[in-house]
Amino acid sequence: MATDFLSSAAAIVGNESFLTGDTTAPYCADKRGRYTGSALAVVFPADTQQVAEIVRLCAANLIAIVPQGGNTSLCGGSVPLSEGRQIVLNLSRMKRIRAVDPVNYSMTVEAGCTLADARAAAEQHNRLFPLELTAILDYCEIGGNLSTNAGGNGVLRYGNARDLVLGLEVVLPDGRIWNGLRGLRKDNSGYDLKHLFIGAEGTLGIITAAVLKLFPRPQSGATAIVAITDPAIAVRLLAHVRATCGDTLSAFEIVSRSSLDIVLRHVPGTAEPFAKRHEYYLLIQSSDVLPRPLDGALRNAIQSFGAGIQEFAVTADADAAEEWWKLRKNISDAQKREGISIKHDISVPVSRIAEFIARADAELHAAYPGVRIVAFGHMGDGNIHYNASMPDAAQNKILIAQQEGTVNRLVYEVVRELGGSISAEHGLGQLKRETIREYKEPLELELMRGIKQVFDPHGLMNPGKVL
Repeated sequence: MATDFLSSAAAIVGNESFLTGDTTAPYCADKRGRYTGSALAVVFPADTQQVAEIVRLCAANLIAIVPQGGNTSLCGGSVPLSEGRQIVLNLSRMKRIRAVDPVNYSMTVEAGCTLADARAAAEQHNRLFPLELTAILDYCEIGGNLSTNAGGNGVLRYGNARDLVLGLEVVLPDGRIWNGLRGLRKDNSGYDLKHLFIGAEGTLGIITAAVLKLFPRPQSGATAIVAITDPAIAVRLLAHVRATCGDTLSAFEIVSRSSLDIVLRHVPGTAEPFAKRHEYYLLIQSSDVLPRPLDGALRNAIQSFGAGIQEFAVTADADAAEEWWKLRKNISDAQKREGISIKHDISVPVSRIAEFIARADAELHAAYPGVRIVAFGHMGDGNIHYNASMPDAAQNKILIAQQEGTVNRLVYEVVRELGGSISAEHGLGQLKRETIREYKEPLELELMRGIKQVFDPHGLMNPGKVL
């Protein structure tokens, strides 16, 4: 039966778009190298019809499907399990920009379109698609961005991926195609089905295309870098700058001293932003569609804040701002060069970020003297990347091998008590599939399982992920 299935699948997409055996290996391992699985085949459909035919074939043979785009998942969500009969359905060939409607401020793109290409297509029509994942811009794809409800630097102003979608095209687990590609901003005609698939990590169906919201392109901008001693100051400053600068505020990022040290150590061409070292730094960005200077307004907002700011600088020069942004954008890559760490992608209400950092720091330092905590992220929307490791390689190996579960519990318990989430923008994948049971209400999990049963009663869509 397996031979017949493979022959039939190859006939649908063509032998040149069909891999088996050892050639599947690159598509069966995740970006971090943490998860490795196996697949009967990796299939590269050219269009939605081929996706539907492959899905119908899999459904008839009870073979599971792992949807995959750029395979940049940080939680093992886009790679197969190590057991079971499954294929990887890679959508990277489906990368067309189907339409751009600058008057409606929307565009329709296929799931395999990279985020960089989607943004470039919008810019060609003097529009902005604001989803910004700078570290993986050229590699991640729209289908994966939507399936994980990706975040990034612009969420403060524009929202998550969920907020940037008007309509979807989805292949359901039985192979039927739901055409919800409507460019409507108002449609009050029943359940908003698209939101079931956004953030579902491919467990309910396969997103093959989307109608995305566009925005006016900013014509002016300003960036500030601010040195502070305590995240509590940052929380108050954020509220002050929002009240002062209004909707021009587009990013508000925090970088801890340990985060900056790792970047300076591993990324050429980076330098201390000030002559003196500080404990925390903020990157604040404002932008406007009007061609007017914004640096004065941003400077005045910071100056009028009062005590608590150590140093700051403001620029309207894009090249100068990019030098500061390099310090933020390269943290993840620099930390990878430093070694493995125990990573957390959490969110709490913005007003409680300082409390989270203080309490989690205290818990970890008490339990593991000498632990190094790298904290950074999207302060403007309450999403902090909070990573723990030991500076010594041997000690770090022991920490990860023996204490990862305990470290997670210490951090996640603080998150729970502050009304937060243990996954802010990376999803659950395989990494947090079991852990989420401890931190979601039983009724929520029951409802999620019920939805999964309705859409995918045979459990063939991305098995072993999320639930």
